[in-house]
This record gives sequence, C-alpha cells and structure tokens, in this order.
Amino acid sequence: MGILDSILGRSKPPAANLDALFAVPQAALSLAGEGFTATGVGGVCYRAAEGGAFAETETQIKQLVATGGGPTIEGTTDRFGFRWLTVTRTDSDVSGLVTDLHAANASLADAGFGSALLCSTVVFTTPAKKPMALVYLYKRGTFYPFAPETDERRDNALELQVRGLIANDVTVEADLSRWLAIWGAPGL
Repeated sequence: MGILDSILGRSKPPAANLDALFAVPQAALSLAGEGFTATGVGGVCYRAAEGGAFAETETQIKQLVATGGGPTIEGTTDRFGFRWLTVTRTDSDVSGLVTDLHAANASLADAGFGSALLCSTVVFTTPAKKPMALVYLYKRGTFYPFAPETDERRDNALELQVRGLIANDVTVEADLSRWLAIWGAPGL
C-alpha cells in the first residue's frame, strides 16, 4: 500500500490463504465421527472476468484436474452471476478433493485472478441424509458450515452444531453475519 492509499483511506484486500483448505480432511474426520459423509463434490466460486486469458485459464484448470480419468470438473454460472468450477470424484476421498480444489484455486491465483476468488465448498451429507457444506471464505481465511433446507431456509441449529464439531480443526468464522447463504451452489 502506497502513501497516497494511506491518505485516501484505501486498502488492498488481504491475499487468500489457499493452503487453509488442507485442514478440511481433519474436519471431515471429526464430522465422520458424528455420522456425516463426504459426497466427493466440491466447488470453487469466483467472479468471472472478461477476455481470452480468463477463458484459457479456466480451460487449463479443467484439463489439470480431470487428468488420468480421475475426477470430473464442470463450469457453471449461478443465478447471481458467479462462476463455479465443480469437482466431482467417484470416491469420497476428501484429501484428493481438497487437492483438486487447491489446484483450481492456485491456477486462478497464479494467472492473476486471485482477487476474484470468493469461496470453496466441500459437500457432505448429514446423518439425516441432507446436504451440508463446509465453506471457505478466501478474503477472511475462515470456514463456516452451510446447511440448506427447502424453500431457501437453512438449518441454523445444525450449522451451530457443526461449528462446534470442527472448531478444533479449522478456523471458524466468528462473525455469524458472514455465514452467507450460497443458494443453488453445486452439490447442494
């Protein structure tokens, strides 16, 4: 940040800690002990940019992640205009899924699109067979659970229960107002 930025009150957003995702497998073990099951689905959400460089980066990410007949990766745009890269593994290997998501994140960051990263998700099913995701907020460096119900309602009690289960494994977002609803996120 330069002196002019200081005087005018501008600040740069913090750099995303992409490696924080590697704590998710430990959280998955804590969740598994309570009957939660990893689905093998995860996603990376970002603001799409215009131009050929961005399109080329997305193509390269798809090729990188889907090598060797492993996971599949699909690009979609949600109803709010955000872009999602959804990784689906045939197994429920959370470590492998996190590695795939990290590769996508790192590729976007390395290509200069790191500031466009919004969140990553790792999807689970609850003991009641409902979807639930651990959401990683890049700009905050924190996680929170998101448990959607029908009709755009969420299961707040379950989210608070999950917070307690994973608090020793990942950095949980303390400000509940930042636990954003990600309606229609892939896998949910």
